[in-house]
Amino acid sequence: MLKVWGRTNSINVQKVMWLVGELDLDHERVDVGGPFGGTDTPEYLGMNPTKRIPTIDDDGFTLWESHAIVRYLSKKYGSGSWCPNDAGGHARADQWMDWPYNAAYPNLITAFLGLYRVAEADRDNDAISKALHLCAKELLVLDAHLENRNFILGDTISMADIPAGCVTYRWNAMNIERPELPHLAAWYARLEERPAFREHAMIPLQ
Repeated sequence: MLKVWGRTNSINVQKVMWLVGELDLDHERVDVGGPFGGTDTPEYLGMNPTKRIPTIDDDGFTLWESHAIVRYLSKKYGSGSWCPNDAGGHARADQWMDWPYNAAYPNLITAFLGLYRVAEADRDNDAISKALHLCAKELLVLDAHLENRNFILGDTISMADIPAGCVTYRWNAMNIERPELPHLAAWYARLEERPAFREHAMIPLQ
C-alpha cells in the first residue's frame, strides 16, 4: 500500500494527494512537518535526508520531492492518461510542471507570506503589490496558452495540470485584486469540478 508523509496544508503534499485521489490509490497519509514535526527523526531521515515533505513509500520504494513523486505515480498508475507515453508529450508535461515554480509561485509565496504571516502594521505593502503584479504577469502566459485548450496539454487532464492547479487555487483563495484571465478562469472551473481537486487541493489558507 502507498504511504504518504506530509501535512494536508502543504502545497507540495497537496499535489501528491490530488493525484492519489484522482488515481483512487489505496493509501495511508501521515501528518508530518510544520506543527506536527517528525521530519528530523531517524526513521524519516532514512527516507528523506532533506527533512522536507512529502515523502512516499510505495511497497518499499521510497521517494521524495513532490514533482518526482507526481511523475512516478503518473507513470506507474496512469501511463497514457496522467502521464503521456510519447517523449514529446512527456517533455511538454515536464515543462509545464516546472514552469510555475520558476515563474508565478515565487512571487505568489512572497505575497502570501506578507499577507498571511505578517501583522498588518508590519507589512511591506510595496513588496506585496510588486509580487502580485509579477505573479499576474506570469499567469498571463498560462492564460494565453489555455485559450483553445481545456487542459494544459489539450483535451484531457494530465500531470501537467497539477502544479499550476495548486498554485492557481492559492491565487484565487487569497483576498487580493486579480486581473481578468478568462481562459485561466475557465480551466480552473474545470478543475473545481473534480472531487479529488476539491478534497485535496482546495484546503483553506492558513
